[in-house]
Amino acid sequence: MQKITFWQILVVAGLLMSIPETVTAQEGELTLDDLFATPKLTGTTPSQPAWAPNSEHFAFSWSEPGAPGRGLWVSTSDGKEVRLISDKTSAPVRDIIWTDANLIVSLRGNDLWQTSLSQGDDLRLMPVESGAHNLSISPSGNQAAYIQDGDLWLADFSSRKNRQLTEIGISSLSSLPKGRYSRPEREIGPGIWSGPTYKWSPDGKTIALHVVDRREMRKVPFPDYLAAETNPNEVRRGYPGDPNEIRRVGLLDIETGNITYLDLPDPHANQVIDFNWSPDGALLIDIASDTAVERKLFVVASGESKLREIWRSVRETRMYTSFGSNWHPDGKKVVFLSDMGDRYGLYSIDASPSKDRPKLLTDPSYDVLSSPIIAGDALFYAGNGVNPYEQHVYRLNSSGGDLEQVTRLAGRNVGYPSPNGRHLVFMHSNDTSPLELYVVSSDGGDATRVTKSPLPAFTDRTWVAAEYVSFPSLIDDYTLHARILKPTNMQPGKKYPVLFGPVYSNTARNRWAGNYSLVQQLLAKKGYIIVQVDSRGSNGYGRAFREEFLLGFADQDIEDYASAVTNMESLDFVDPDRIGIWGSSYGGTLSVYSLLKKPGLFQVGVAAAAAVDPFFFGTDDVAIVRRPQTHPEVFERKALKYAANLQDKLLFIHGLQDHVVPFKTTAVLAEELIKQGKDFDFAFAPGATHGWSREQYYDRYLFSKMIEYFDRHLGVSSE
Repeated sequence: MQKITFWQILVVAGLLMSIPETVTAQEGELTLDDLFATPKLTGTTPSQPAWAPNSEHFAFSWSEPGAPGRGLWVSTSDGKEVRLISDKTSAPVRDIIWTDANLIVSLRGNDLWQTSLSQGDDLRLMPVESGAHNLSISPSGNQAAYIQDGDLWLADFSSRKNRQLTEIGISSLSSLPKGRYSRPEREIGPGIWSGPTYKWSPDGKTIALHVVDRREMRKVPFPDYLAAETNPNEVRRGYPGDPNEIRRVGLLDIETGNITYLDLPDPHANQVIDFNWSPDGALLIDIASDTAVERKLFVVASGESKLREIWRSVRETRMYTSFGSNWHPDGKKVVFLSDMGDRYGLYSIDASPSKDRPKLLTDPSYDVLSSPIIAGDALFYAGNGVNPYEQHVYRLNSSGGDLEQVTRLAGRNVGYPSPNGRHLVFMHSNDTSPLELYVVSSDGGDATRVTKSPLPAFTDRTWVAAEYVSFPSLIDDYTLHARILKPTNMQPGKKYPVLFGPVYSNTARNRWAGNYSLVQQLLAKKGYIIVQVDSRGSNGYGRAFREEFLLGFADQDIEDYASAVTNMESLDFVDPDRIGIWGSSYGGTLSVYSLLKKPGLFQVGVAAAAAVDPFFFGTDDVAIVRRPQTHPEVFERKALKYAANLQDKLLFIHGLQDHVVPFKTTAVLAEELIKQGKDFDFAFAPGATHGWSREQYYDRYLFSKMIEYFDRHLGVSSE
């Protein structure tokens, strides 16, 4: 690894001092009430677009700034004509499908609506079962499938009738429909964390199903204290080493209703990444072990059910990783995302019984960050070829030629190419701009903005842009990378407090992060310097750096933050006695372990939804900690072992309906801290789940507790 010299450190310091101060007009004070008001400052985020079959239009759900609900909007392929085409009095638009180049069917409430581009009609088409979701059009265009209560249904547009295709769904144990693990006992749908649902075959005679059965998983109570009497509220929720959900792929014959299940290996220990049909009806199936160690690709020939393995990869050091696959435009080869090299790349392999080795298609100098999308005769994918902080969309023609960068707007870009591959709609955001839709020609040129979502109260304000810097690790030869927000109008000679957070891997990114971005902006305006570090486990810096996180949670990544603190303390505008850290989920883990393992590194920490006992991690977390049966030493790394070290200010935030990180684990740590006479604080929310920062009214309450805590202990005035 390249060493960073003393002179380079001085250059970094100089860059930080030279960050242009944001010139602000006379703006009113930004408050939490502003951030969490209704309607939201940032407006309504547009949905993923749906392209017409002829590539001339795309549709999406959205509402103009301040308008309620979600209407159906349509744009021409160049983005120059955008209009609302749905009845304003209808229910908000959820799923959108095109039946042909002129007609759109959308799901609103418990009804399907049909909208004609040529005639301008927007009419109620037919009812569907209550709670319908995952709408998908048949190849013929005269029927749509959807999921309801874990089963697949068929809506026939001609007869206006619904037909249940499967009898798979079994209701959830939980009587409280909230939380990650409050899921059906058995269903057609994704796994707890990921996976496909179902997909039509090209001839419309078969549907590939992803069936998930959780009945062998452990029952875990998450008491509902808001019920008339305390309700134990059990859910299926495994721990590392427990049986996982059983994930199977079935082929449904639509005419007979018969399901043929494919003989995939170890369905209790392997996740189904995805499956996709080729144009001639062969089915590609992509699976990986829950540990991520093993990856396999299978093909099922058209009209058959026998699996044929076409590729496998085994690597013991693999951990959380990105997988994905699809058919090559020629329909004969398979393109898949893999970490075979130092960087994630797209590889192709012949789907026939050939013994050919996979061929790398993409640039080995940067990471591919998405599954391949096939459009026309090209492959589209996301990658960080510009720098680790940005994500752009690239195109590769199937006939060969150079890779082309399609998006140019600095920030994070997620692409949705037209069926013919000639245009790309992309979702764009950056440090100061929330998610918006843009469209650009695949041949290049300037992008056209399609949506403008924020309220005037947002656009009329000046928001702080980030600076991206690098500095040396203090424990090895790695170069570390950080994202920094500075207060506006910094005064010469004044020293400012620093807040690291929200901490996590992959946070030094030029993107809008919802509530987190709003809160960061508020903190910067209050006078804090905000820092985020790409600690070990992050993408963009090579496989070795990423995989050092394996079996190393809350260990060397804390050393990365220690290096970052040292770097910040060397700057003359930083107050080394006023440095705090905060985060949620694993970010909460980093916050509490940093205070316990390195007392004095941070003076204040806020640990939200913090995982503090690996025995209670999720079954998916075997990808980073493996199992207690094989790696018992990792599971001894409980936070309470370090409880005696607490000397800094610590605030816990936790929701009692957090299925991902059980409240029990924080309660056990709190009990030990109390026994040892330690001083700490607690803010809890009775009905909040793991995603407390996205839940209505809990976000306002808990963020206010966090900010007040930092203000009190780091000496920032409320002025």
